Amino acid sequence: MTKELNEDSGFKISIKTLLGIGAGMATIISMWFMLQGDIAEARELPAPPDPEVTRMEFDMKDQMIRQTIITTQEDVKEIKKSIEKIEDKLYE
Repeated sequence: MTKELNEDSGFKISIKTLLGIGAGMATIISMWFMLQGDIAEARELPAPPDPEVTRMEFDMKDQMIRQTIITTQEDVKEIKKSIEKIEDKLYE
């Protein structure tokens, strides 16, 4: 059996539920206006300057990367030696 909605039908909602719905709507509406204000403020701010990489900074980073590669290469050589020793002990 289905119920029909007409002018005599009704439903019950507690005051607690109505207050919850009202508080939720107020929160969402206030968040919307705060977001709009933040967007407007961000539009007025000046654009950040382009980051410039100086030659000194580039050289230092390049040197650091090269040193890291050399250190890693030395570590790999040590690991290879250790593996060879382990293999020698294992297969003897």
